[in-house]
Amino acid sequence: MCQPQHFRPRSTRRQWLATAAGGVIASHAAWTSQAVRAAPGADGHAAPDSLSPREALDHLYAGNRRFIAGETTAPNRDIPRLREVAPRQTPFAAFLGCADSRVPIEIVFDQGFGDLFVTRIAGNVAATENIASLEFGTQVLGAKVLYVLGHTSCGAVAAAAAGQPVPGQISALFQHIRPAIRAAKGDPVAAVRENVRIQAQTLVEASTVISSLVAAGKVLVAGGIFDLTTGKVEPVELG
Repeated sequence: MCQPQHFRPRSTRRQWLATAAGGVIASHAAWTSQAVRAAPGADGHAAPDSLSPREALDHLYAGNRRFIAGETTAPNRDIPRLREVAPRQTPFAAFLGCADSRVPIEIVFDQGFGDLFVTRIAGNVAATENIASLEFGTQVLGAKVLYVLGHTSCGAVAAAAAGQPVPGQISALFQHIRPAIRAAKGDPVAAVRENVRIQAQTLVEASTVISSLVAAGKVLVAGGIFDLTTGKVEPVELG
C-alpha cells in the first residue's frame, strides 16, 4: 500500500486561493473543534477520530475488498444515518476522482452518507476549484486520507493523448493531463498511473494547507486506479 507522502510545496502558490481557504478555515474553526465522530459500531464500519491516517486508509481498502468479493454491507446508507449526519459532516477520507459514471466512489469502497468527501472531475485533475474543496475537506472537516482515484479506460486521458479537436471547453482539461502523457511516452495504460501520481503531487505542492497537514502527519496522501473489469482499486506508489 501507499506510504504517506511528504512533498515539498512550490513557492508559486496562488495567493488568492490561500487567502480564500484561510478565511473559510477561520470561520469554521470553532465548529470544527466541536465535531465528534460516532463511535465504531459492532459491524466495525465507523471511522472514529481514534483512527490514524494509515488505519483510515486500511479502512478504505477493506471496503473495496468487500466490494470485489460481493460481500458489501452498504453501511450508513439509510435514512437514520442521513439524519445523524445532517447537522454536521465528519468524513474520514477526501477524494479527487474522475467524473466517469462507472466509478461511484462510495460504492467502490463500500461506504455511505457522511463517510467520504468527494470531488469529481473528468480526468481526476487537480484544478484550482478542486484543490480548494479538498482543503476544506481536510483542514475544516478533518478527513485523514486524501486519495486520488483514477480508473482504467479513462476517456479524458485518452482524449488528451489523441490531441484531436474537441468541442466546447473540454480541451481545458488537457493541460493538466499532458504531463502524464509525456511521462508515459504515449502509453495510455501507463498514462493513467502517471496522471494519478502527478495530480497527487500537484495537490500537495499547490496547497500550503494540504502540505502542512501532510508534514504534520495529520493527512496521508494516497492514490490508486479502479479497474472497470475487476472492481479492484490498485494502489499507486506516489514516490
